[in-house]
Amino acid sequence: MTPAQAGIPLRRKAGLYLDLIRWSRPAGWLLLLWPTLSGLWIAAGGFPGWHLLVVFTLGTILMRSAGCCINDVADREFDRHVKRTAQRPVTTGAISAKEALGFGALLALLAFALVLTTNTITVAWSFAALAITLVYPYAKRFVSMPQAVLGVAFSFGIPMAFAAVQSRVPPLAWVLLVGNLFWVLAYDTEYAMVDRDDDLKIGMKTSAITLGHLDVPVVTASYLVFMLIWSIALTSHALGAIFYIAIAIALAQVVWHYTLIRTRSREGCFKAFRLNHWLGFTMFAGIALAYVAR
Repeated sequence: MTPAQAGIPLRRKAGLYLDLIRWSRPAGWLLLLWPTLSGLWIAAGGFPGWHLLVVFTLGTILMRSAGCCINDVADREFDRHVKRTAQRPVTTGAISAKEALGFGALLALLAFALVLTTNTITVAWSFAALAITLVYPYAKRFVSMPQAVLGVAFSFGIPMAFAAVQSRVPPLAWVLLVGNLFWVLAYDTEYAMVDRDDDLKIGMKTSAITLGHLDVPVVTASYLVFMLIWSIALTSHALGAIFYIAIAIALAQVVWHYTLIRTRSREGCFKAFRLNHWLGFTMFAGIALAYVAR
């Protein structure tokens, strides 16, 4: 036990664990949840049933939380040099790396218990999802665009949803995953733009640094590619006017994001990132309501 951990009351300790998993900042797991639920609705052709809805909603929250534990342990030496992350519990020593990893493992096991209530193919794919979750925190050291790795991790709920509903992963699931990857690239580059100055000092690799002055146009283009791929991929599903109205609303949000990030201010970029869960919700709502109207 470190000096920072000594004498911490149980209630305060619980608060530190909630801070570790970003409980007060749900945007992270919402960004993971909306494309997963979209995939679930598409795979099922509408409401997938309460069992799968509960499994994927709780599983998303648990795995996102486990990912936070792993990420904070991996980045604890870097985080102390970044304004936004310097006070994270693992970075300050209030929670040890061992404790954080143990808590993350517990959360991942709970998520796996939920997956076990589905089918064999979903269980098999869950190991691939876990592997990507473990790899991402270290990708920032070696990959110039680690946001692409995060894109795969944050999109993997889509093929798993198809596996749970259809006991297979059709080509459509992978097309939707690729499309969603562009959305993740867009919003996580906005996130990286917030920390660009600090990341340059400590040698962290991010898409914001790699893209340089092309960051704003690439972010905007990535949003458009995401919506284009999903629109084309779902044409055969005849989702109708409701879905395309949702696309139009999402496009309006992209314009808003552009106005927030074009000056590259920390406040504007962080606000744009935090607002992304509304874009994801818009896409999901369009899909879900379109199936209701059919």
